[in-house]
Parts: sequence; C-alpha cells; structure tokens
Amino acid sequence: MRPVTARGFRDVLPDEAAVREALRVQLSDSLLAWGYSRVETPIVERLDMLESGAGPLADAVFKLTDSDGTLLALRPDLTVPIARLVASRFAERPGPHRLFYVADVFRERESLRGQARQFTQAGVELIGASGAAADAECVAVLADSLKTAGLKQFLVSVGSVEVLSAIIAAAGMPASWGDRVMVAAHQRNLVELRGLSSAKGVSPQAQKALQEVPRLSGGVEAIAACRETVAGFGCDAALDALEEMLGLLAAAGAAKDVVVDFSVMRSFDYYTGIVIEACAPGIGVPLGGGGRYDGVLGRLGAPLTAAGFALGIERLAIALAEQTGGPCLRGLDAVVGGDAASALASAAMLRRIGWRVRVSERAGARLLDEAEREGARMAMVAAPGSLARLDRDGRAVGLTSEELSVPPTLAQPGVAQPDLGGGE
Repeated sequence: MRPVTARGFRDVLPDEAAVREALRVQLSDSLLAWGYSRVETPIVERLDMLESGAGPLADAVFKLTDSDGTLLALRPDLTVPIARLVASRFAERPGPHRLFYVADVFRERESLRGQARQFTQAGVELIGASGAAADAECVAVLADSLKTAGLKQFLVSVGSVEVLSAIIAAAGMPASWGDRVMVAAHQRNLVELRGLSSAKGVSPQAQKALQEVPRLSGGVEAIAACRETVAGFGCDAALDALEEMLGLLAAAGAAKDVVVDFSVMRSFDYYTGIVIEACAPGIGVPLGGGGRYDGVLGRLGAPLTAAGFALGIERLAIALAEQTGGPCLRGLDAVVGGDAASALASAAMLRRIGWRVRVSERAGARLLDEAEREGARMAMVAAPGSLARLDRDGRAVGLTSEELSVPPTLAQPGVAQPDLGGGE
C-alpha cells in the first residue's frame, strides 16, 4: 500500500511542530495571565449532545457509531463541548468560569474544496458573565493573545447578530427568506444581500437597512449611522451595549486594535449578541473569531450566559511567518560525540544545567556536519574525564567556564508551512 494520509489531513514535521508548540506556550501564558484555566474535553462527543447545543450540524461533522449503537461525532469546535463540561461538572461551582483550551477539531469537507479537515484551535470561554464588560474582556483577551504571540499587524472586528436579526424581523418576509439572508451574511455576499433586499414584499426601511448596514464600519460613528438606519427596529439596546463596550476597550488600552464592522458574522448559528473576527494583512481568511452565545448552555440544562473566541494555530503561524518570520524557537545547544559512555555522561551533565543535547555516534567532520544540520550551537567530543568542543576545522578545543555557564540561546525565527487550516 502506498503510504499516504487521508484527504484533508497531514503530518506535522519537526520544524512546524516546534513553531506550533511555541505558539501554544505563548498563548497559554497569555491566557493564564488573564486568570483563565485550561481544560481538556474528549475528542469524541455524543452527536445528540452537540446538536442540542449547536443545532443541526448536517454534514459538517465526522459521525461514528460505538459498539453500543450510540451515534458519536468528532468535535467540530470546542464551544459546545466546554458548555457541556460546565453544565455537567461545574453545577455546584460559582461562576463566572474562565476556561481556555488548545486542541484539535475536525470538520468534514467536500472532496473538491481542498480544505483541511483537522486543525488546531486555541480559545477561551467566559461562562456566567454578561454585559458590555464581559464582551469587552473577550475582545481584549483576543487582542492581547495576538500581541503576545508576536503579531505586529492585526485587526479585531466586532459586529452584532442582534442587528441583522432585527432587520430580518422588520422585513416581514417568510422564514425561508430570512434563512437565505443569514447564509448570505455569513458568506459576506453583499451582492446576494442586495438581491434579497429587493425581493417583493420587503419593507422599504428593511430594504434600505439590509443594503446599507453591512457596509458600515469604523468606531462610534458607525454605530451612530447604524442606529439611524435601523431606527424603530428594536435593537437600540444592542447598539448601546456595543458603544459601551468600545468605551471599556478604550479604558483597557485595546481600542486601537478594534473596529466595529456590521458585516461580520460567524458560521455557527448559536451566536446571540456580539460577533468577533480577527484578521491580519496578507492572510485571505480570518485568524479566528467568536462571540456571545447565551442560549447554548440553557439548551444543555444550565441557563448561563457565555461568550468566547477561537484562534486557528495554523493560520496564526502563517501570519507570523509573513510579518516576523515566525516565533523565536529554542534550538539544540550541543551534539556530543566520542565514546558512548563518556558522551552519555557528559550529555546528562549538560542537561542538568539546562542545555538541550543530542548524543551522536559520529566523530570529526561528520559530527560537525550533524551539529550544523541540526542547528546546534556546538559540536562536542567526550572522553573519559574530559569534554571539548570542535572548532570549524574539527580540532578539539577546551571548554571555558564561561562557555559552560552561558545560558542556552534562541534560534532564528521558525517558519510555518503554508496550510491555512481553520480558525473559527
């Protein structure tokens, strides 16, 4: 059999794996600093539980059946699994619950789309908190996570599901029309939205709003323009909350990274309030996003408010490679050759003082070649009672106390492989 991976899946080789691990550590440190705690959920969930929280998942999930005949699914995201975790395990714990994760998710794709079916997400869920302050925290944590990862240029866009829902309700059209509007909004298909707005029976004010509101972006002036366009639609409270959130982000020092954009929607249908999307120049897809999903936990028996976001690690790695070359990676400090017993003993001693060391059976020029190939700072040769480094000509040179006391250094920025994965 030809050794190939399944469509939509891939192997992660050492260089990229090092980049991904560096991002995982950086993002985890950032989220821990905000008081979030890491959790892990099973890779498989009951399909009926996922659909209870998220609604019908159609063909977006990998389905399987266990030996008991229970229909299961590989998790397509972490929001519903963590909602299930809180509903089932945190019932006696007072909230709010601040949780984060770094985990793989799986989504079925059509053969001809050429998209990844497994990718890694890092994200947070703020459960049991509501209002502008909680929304502002989610947006600020997202912006801070991107900065901590090393991204220099990015933008976090914030919109509102409630505004679009109010426009659809004011149009006075059948539910099927509203569903088509939602699909077009998810796809940012402004041409389709214009066509739907002109359908027979759409009220004139709703027609105007559906054409103009998705084009509004900016700061408080965009909110004011939206407020004028949707006057009387019943979404003043949502716009008030959005404006209050901008003020809180300014207080947190995060406002310069945020823009209001009423075209932002998310691909899952469980969002109920703000929706968030993070983008970076040169990347044609969002790095990630999220929003408020107050109804999910109630459907799982724990009526708690919630908001969160997820970032695609693969996409973030590509954005970093474009802007900075990638995160700085800790490299190998030494490759140690010589007789086996001495090399093993010397390597153990170096590891005790914090070095990263590989033992090699090679000697001379071949040992130097291995050290260079592996990006090690030194090639060393060990003998009973001695340890020396090799110079460029392969000669053994005595180690100074300074060389042994120098802390391990960082290698050059790593480069991620170009796979866009998924970020929502």
